[in-house]
Amino acid sequence: MKLLVLGATGPTGRHLIDLALRAGDQVTALVRDPAGLGEPAGQVTVLTGDATSRHDVSAALAGQDAVVSALGRGTSVVADDLFARASAALIAAAQETGVSRAVWLSSFGVGHTLAWASVPQKAIYRTLLRSIYANKEIADDAIRASGLDWTVVYPTRLTHGPARGTYRADDRLPMKGNPTISRADVAAFMHRAVHGSEWIGRSAVISD
Repeated sequence: MKLLVLGATGPTGRHLIDLALRAGDQVTALVRDPAGLGEPAGQVTVLTGDATSRHDVSAALAGQDAVVSALGRGTSVVADDLFARASAALIAAAQETGVSRAVWLSSFGVGHTLAWASVPQKAIYRTLLRSIYANKEIADDAIRASGLDWTVVYPTRLTHGPARGTYRADDRLPMKGNPTISRADVAAFMHRAVHGSEWIGRSAVISD
């Protein structure tokens, strides 16, 4: 598969790149700073650009089979409108290039998933993460309304642990406390989802 990865230099994106390369995918990464890719850069088509620019995303998406977005704000709780702008750029680029398959990383607690959260989760989502989640909700709604073959992924609290391969994935999961999932497992789910049709037009909640 010819795969465009957005957010490739972030921790989840790096796992995605590694998985895709091991699977034999032809990988293109649109990044602000190619040095951030490190060692895998030699095996990847690296394009320098901005994921919030329709022009840059369109140029990177042309000729691809699908796009996977692992964009994030790291430890920042300020969205800076990243997700809304990136989703708009991706939707416009996909319509321009005719590439319809898109897997989009969000966070559990965004939008409709907030109603399913536990009490401890809601306390965090409504305070510390309120701003960034509001921007993610705009992006997620836009992706779902785009007409693309989309999948929106809602992981619980992310960790840097190793892939366990035993995570749960469903349209809705019961929540207790503040469960976690490793970024490596999130990347594995996203890579599997983009290669299949099971999750097209669905929002996936995933957690250990």
